[in-house]
Amino acid sequence: MLFALAISCKKDTVSKREKMELISCYVGSVQLQLAANISDVPLNQDIIITFSTAVDSNSARQNIALKTENDITFGVQYTFSTDYKTVYLKHGQNLSKLQQYKLSLTNKLIGSAGQSFAGADFSFKTSAGVFTLEKITLDDRDFSTNSKFYHVNRQGLTLQMEFSEAVDTTQIRSKISFTDSTAFTIGFQDNFKTVQIVCTDELEGYKKYSFTVSTNLVSANGNNFKGFSNSFLTELDSTLKFPLITDDELLTLVQRQTFKFFYDYAHPVSGMARERFSSGDFVTSGGSGFGVMALIVGMERGFISREEGVAHLGKMIHFLETCDRFHGAWSHWINGSTGSVIPFGTKDNGGDLVETAYMAQGLIAMRQYLQPEDTLGNDLINRITSLCKGIEWDWYTRGGQNTLYWHWSPNYGWDMNMRISGYNETLITYIMAAASATHTIPASAYHIGYARSGAIKNGKSFYGYQLPVGYDFGGPLFFAHYSFLGLDPRNLSDIYADYWTQNVNHSLINWSYCADNPKNYPNYSDHCWGLTAGDIPDGYGVSEPTNDRGVITPTAAVSSLPYSPEQSMEAIRFFYFILGDKLWGDYGFYDAFDVHTGWWADSYIAIDQGPEIVMIENYRTGLVWDLFMSAPEVQSGLDKLGFTYSK
Repeated sequence: MLFALAISCKKDTVSKREKMELISCYVGSVQLQLAANISDVPLNQDIIITFSTAVDSNSARQNIALKTENDITFGVQYTFSTDYKTVYLKHGQNLSKLQQYKLSLTNKLIGSAGQSFAGADFSFKTSAGVFTLEKITLDDRDFSTNSKFYHVNRQGLTLQMEFSEAVDTTQIRSKISFTDSTAFTIGFQDNFKTVQIVCTDELEGYKKYSFTVSTNLVSANGNNFKGFSNSFLTELDSTLKFPLITDDELLTLVQRQTFKFFYDYAHPVSGMARERFSSGDFVTSGGSGFGVMALIVGMERGFISREEGVAHLGKMIHFLETCDRFHGAWSHWINGSTGSVIPFGTKDNGGDLVETAYMAQGLIAMRQYLQPEDTLGNDLINRITSLCKGIEWDWYTRGGQNTLYWHWSPNYGWDMNMRISGYNETLITYIMAAASATHTIPASAYHIGYARSGAIKNGKSFYGYQLPVGYDFGGPLFFAHYSFLGLDPRNLSDIYADYWTQNVNHSLINWSYCADNPKNYPNYSDHCWGLTAGDIPDGYGVSEPTNDRGVITPTAAVSSLPYSPEQSMEAIRFFYFILGDKLWGDYGFYDAFDVHTGWWADSYIAIDQGPEIVMIENYRTGLVWDLFMSAPEVQSGLDKLGFTYSK
């Protein structure tokens, strides 16, 4: 009985060993399928066959064969894994391109313990013969897929490529290129499988370069290459672009150059500021209001004579008296030749109260600067007062509501339906409305409409700086500029905020964020900072810490000079002396730049240029602040709204 049991167990063991199963079959990384003809199989990769059990090596050599379409056996070398479950077929020469092959595993193949195998046949077609770039480094850093390749050496840049097989060196120089036809040398190693590129030109600083290997490159065996392309950003060129001058001289230079936008480039008929460089007849009411204040600085600094400035102002006043107005308000855009409204948007073809407030702020400051004893000056004083009295601020309460509305159109009425509420750049609108002797608004409109019954308060701290009001991190920096070109924030406060604290901390938060650089942009630092509205690579946009796209706009740091003098002055020096070859032009600093995408604007925008010249002057002398705050109606408006301020 024991003998019979032993015989039975032996039969069971043999039965379990009777079959060997095929687990997988690959050519390189391409898996073959029993019922399919697989294409694009590589020419030079091992065939890898894996079984469920160890295979008999002699049987494998006799019963596994690679054959051509004509049934001719292709010579291979057989090797095995340590457990003999995997068989490797290494072919001494590459397979032919675009040819049909058959891999045959006959049913005579057995396992190492005699297990049977059912047999299997695979069909596949080879590829057109692509050879691959196995590794590429730029200055010893992996350059294969890194899309944020920053701070690359400008001198002696070295690029090394390792291919899967030797390259055909015929006309290879024509198949490798850099941006701007950068000169380079080519060297070869490892039997022409490794190509080394060394740039002989000194590359430009902070510039995005592309490196491309053409699909025309082939291997020495004639195999095709799929091509390669990637880009990199060079390191900063820290050399001085202009001779060193003192800070005082630099500030004067920035003011003088920026002033040219509002005087030399002013519209020839109206004298108004163009919306931006190359905007033709498009002039802007708000930007021209900033330009009126720039005109004060230009006369005071001697960039033009007082007579020239007053004559230019007279041209602007005449235009403002005769162009389209909408219940006293000017439109955002105006045709500088005809005075007709140019729609800012589909239904925005009427009065723009915020732009009007910027103009009124500038006019009041200018009126205070003019000399009444001068006949022409006195005439302009009276005409400015008349213009300001003609603005129907109360109309824009839309029937006496406790708020102001931004737009009104004779065609679309109140369809824009945009209330002016804070905290943002529109504070000056409520102050000018409250200051009006003819069309004033009640204090409740400010407290309910702008301050939203106290909802503008913030009180949180960011980077150690507390914000009394506004958005987290403060929002774009123009909030601290537009309303405060004339409105003096020193000692200015109400029940919601101390506005000097607000603007100082807003600026320092913006600076701290850029210095912290949480998104790792290549140029952000404690001397390269400033997020606000301006041009961006694909148009125009608003940048701030909570919407940071990598664009630095110089006006942000420059116009914050009164609030963050040390940090702003560092930025001004950096923008001029170090980045000046890219950032400085006929009318001062260009509007914006985005180093990580290689984009540098060549544009100027009135509402960005204006705050620079005015806020630099307010930092240096407080001139425009003092002028605006000296106006009796401004003081009356501030008193009405409950502000305290220096008198």
